[in-house]
Amino acid sequence: MSSFINTLKRHPKTNITMIIIGIVVYTMLKMEWDVRAIAIITLIIGYVTNVFIGLTAVVGALPLVGPMIVKIFTIPLFWLLNLSGYFTSAVAIKKGYGKEIMTHRLITLVLLSGLILGYILGHLIPVR
Repeated sequence: MSSFINTLKRHPKTNITMIIIGIVVYTMLKMEWDVRAIAIITLIIGYVTNVFIGLTAVVGALPLVGPMIVKIFTIPLFWLLNLSGYFTSAVAIKKGYGKEIMTHRLITLVLLSGLILGYILGHLIPVR
């Protein structure tokens, strides 16, 4: 439990950003905005501020269940990226784009390889 509290203390900007995003979302819900608009605004703000990385670090610091939760959310990301490549390849095959399929699959493979390599290097090379 102390590692979780230490993680919270080490990331004050992330904590403040998450609190501000929470207040903004609560305010938009009280003003009865469209839920889809709230989701898009939240995703954009979270992407620009990199709060999702901080949220992952905070959740990963939870004892016992934190690392499992992070793995549960990150592994399907790889599946979805690969699945999107297969679907777009199937559509392109039907339309007769052979060369474009090869380019697209290569880009998908490089992206997945880069994500996996970045994950491994992130754990091998300490930041601090």
